[in-house]
Amino acid sequence: MKNSTHWAQMEERGVIWGMRFLLRTYLLFGRSVLQIFLYPVVIYYWLMNKSARHASQDYLNRLAVFAPSLNLNGSLLWSYRHFIYFANAMIDKLAAWSGTLSPPDVLYFGRNELLAETDKGRGVLLLGAHLGNLEVCRIIADFDHTPPINVLVHTKHAQKFNALLRQTNNKSDLNLIQVTEITAATAQLLSDKIEAGEIVVMAADRTPVNNQQRVSKVRFLGSDAMFPQGPFILAGLLKCPVYTLLCLKQQDKFAIYIEPFCEQVSFQRKNRDESMQKLAQRYAERLQSYCLKEPLQWFNFFDFWHVAHNDE
Repeated sequence: MKNSTHWAQMEERGVIWGMRFLLRTYLLFGRSVLQIFLYPVVIYYWLMNKSARHASQDYLNRLAVFAPSLNLNGSLLWSYRHFIYFANAMIDKLAAWSGTLSPPDVLYFGRNELLAETDKGRGVLLLGAHLGNLEVCRIIADFDHTPPINVLVHTKHAQKFNALLRQTNNKSDLNLIQVTEITAATAQLLSDKIEAGEIVVMAADRTPVNNQQRVSKVRFLGSDAMFPQGPFILAGLLKCPVYTLLCLKQQDKFAIYIEPFCEQVSFQRKNRDESMQKLAQRYAERLQSYCLKEPLQWFNFFDFWHVAHNDE
């Protein structure tokens, strides 16, 4: 079996102090000065992190085969462009955290439908992805009449991130919740939030940290890939409407797409695995459609397909 590092082991290296430094630089000097610091770091990361660079090239090669009309390939040049997109996304992330984005910067597709759902008094589960810039969606939490938004994150620094967010924008109604796996206590906490009419957001495009069995093999960009079952298990427990949430940078605007996924997830014991497979496949197909819109904005710099290959 190929030995590959799980994505969770590759994240959050010096995150808090690094984000604080970048955020202060952005607030004091603006985007152009921040790029002086950020671009060399990203270039160094691209040169020195062989596994991330190869993962980028693998993804781009798959896109080239699956969608030739995109006119891209897995060359070093295209991989470098991929990382530069990531650098710009980091700056956009800081803009979102600092509260410097304004409503004219953002285009919404489906926000009114989402609010109409939450106006019924029950919360909603939003399935996000590492496509585009999910952090920009925090601006939704700053608008009037928007329910509190709770984002499930893997980072062990969730409380420190929350404090950092409050320092820059103390009016934001966004809460980060650190979750390694969905336990009974976590499910109860989130159920209470749904009952209170709040919004819960979680990524649905990464395999679980502690339970590699809770995955479904689906077709994604022309190959088998493993997608987590956790989001759909959680949706079944919460018994609430499920939407997908994606934010793409398009023509210097942030386009936030909110689309209904299913009214409610329910499983019967006899066909549970089959139902889970269908939900994961449907989610993968929706994610795929948005990857084709903005292919250089999918920031999963690890061997996304290796688990499926190892099982063959």
